[in-house]
Amino acid sequence: MQRRSGLLGVLAIIALVFAVVSFVMHYLTAVRLFQGGDFMFAVGNAVVGLGLGVAALATNFEATRERFRSSGARRARREGTNAIIQTAVWIGVLVVLAFLSTEFHKRWDWTEAQSHSLTGQTLKVLETLEQDVEVTGVFQGAVAEPARAFIERYELAAPERFKVEFVDPNAQPARLAALGIDPAAVGEGVLHVQIGEESVDVAELTEEAVTNAMVQLTRLERKKVYFLDGHNERAIQDDGADEADGFSGAADALRNENYGVEPLLLAAMDDVPADADVVIAAGPTRPYHQTEHEALARYMERGGALLVMLDPRANTDLYDDLAAFGAAVGDDVVVDLVQSLPGRPYAPFAVEYADHPITAELGDTVLFNTARSVSPVGEGGAMSPLVRTGPNSWAERDMARLLATNEAEPDPETDIVGGVTIVLAGEVGEGETPGRLVVMGDSDFATNQLIREFRNRDLFVNSVNWLMGDIEAISIRPGQPRASRLQLSQAQFETVRIAALFVAPELIAIAGACVWWTRRRAPGR
Repeated sequence: MQRRSGLLGVLAIIALVFAVVSFVMHYLTAVRLFQGGDFMFAVGNAVVGLGLGVAALATNFEATRERFRSSGARRARREGTNAIIQTAVWIGVLVVLAFLSTEFHKRWDWTEAQSHSLTGQTLKVLETLEQDVEVTGVFQGAVAEPARAFIERYELAAPERFKVEFVDPNAQPARLAALGIDPAAVGEGVLHVQIGEESVDVAELTEEAVTNAMVQLTRLERKKVYFLDGHNERAIQDDGADEADGFSGAADALRNENYGVEPLLLAAMDDVPADADVVIAAGPTRPYHQTEHEALARYMERGGALLVMLDPRANTDLYDDLAAFGAAVGDDVVVDLVQSLPGRPYAPFAVEYADHPITAELGDTVLFNTARSVSPVGEGGAMSPLVRTGPNSWAERDMARLLATNEAEPDPETDIVGGVTIVLAGEVGEGETPGRLVVMGDSDFATNQLIREFRNRDLFVNSVNWLMGDIEAISIRPGQPRASRLQLSQAQFETVRIAALFVAPELIAIAGACVWWTRRRAPGR
């Protein structure tokens, strides 16, 4: 034990030195003295250092008695037996793990974005399959290996329903002819997805493309979504549809759900078409004709479904219609200095979601761009808040000053302060089949520029799913691969800082002391 007293003494010095250093840094940087991770680290090191120092002193008192004990042989036998037992245990553990690895297959996806895992929509589609999915991969040689690795995710998720076969187009031309695939159209490769008698060829090796193919093959009923036109709404086709502020991406997202999508010039019709499952007013900035107001009212009375997205200061006259349905739209702009894009306080993130089918699976945030507040009309109304911004946000209603100076600050007497509702949802009407309504204080979030950011597309499509009654279709859809993002809270950041500044260097110092002590005890020294 006396020989170990030197090591204990060195470790005691290391602990005490780091205790002093961490306390000094805490004193210089901490907001509140005697609180925080730095202070607790300093106290812990001080206690450990004093304990090791006492232990080092105590071992010297046992030095004389240790010299008279002939315990070397007993210690050698005991240590040798322990080493043999530990080796046998570890070998047994490795054997068991090797056996289990051959019998069971399990994958772990540690990427923040879950880039190598199937999304919620894909898992839902696989769970609800009533027929086998036959996938034939047409690839040449080594090009087939990435496709095999990709499609294996589907096989592992639904081994009973997902059948996979790979074909070399050069070696098996007869198989291509049986599948109805033109060899000239194969290119770098294609996946032939077939359910029953229907099939789709997928050239893009992505989860979005394969899952959309299965959705199209499993949803035989083609429901219809109409986008209102004629009031400067976001364009879904022709001029402006493919621009950054267009809605062609939103329309394609609905088509991927196997919904029919068409524009609707309601002023040229007597009523909303009978096949309209959902009607969308995407960012109108001009007034509607009286006949259009009446048509929308009749549509909702007979159990229609309406999605209204209104940007701040939109020069539309849908406000009275929405108030009659139970939704009030504020003449304001949502500002968030904390949870928004850096340097853009008018582009807030969604922070709080209600317990509702539309948002139940979102999890991640939604990015809005220049949004306004929305709120239910009256107490106990049919409409309920769905999405709210952070607690540091507010709805700025002094629009004159905002437009003149581009400055804003919360006023509790006039503004909505402390989390702002920007999406409402609910059922309206008192008939046997009530209408469904979703009101959003922003349409920018679903434009081509932003729809693939964060969970923007999922919020938009899930809203249409719910309005249409396709609750089982609500899910998280495959997205584009992206770099993992590490978002740390203040407490997590402090933990990382302490680990980098104190814990890691101290562990290195301790390891150095142990190496020094081992070499010092080596024979010949």
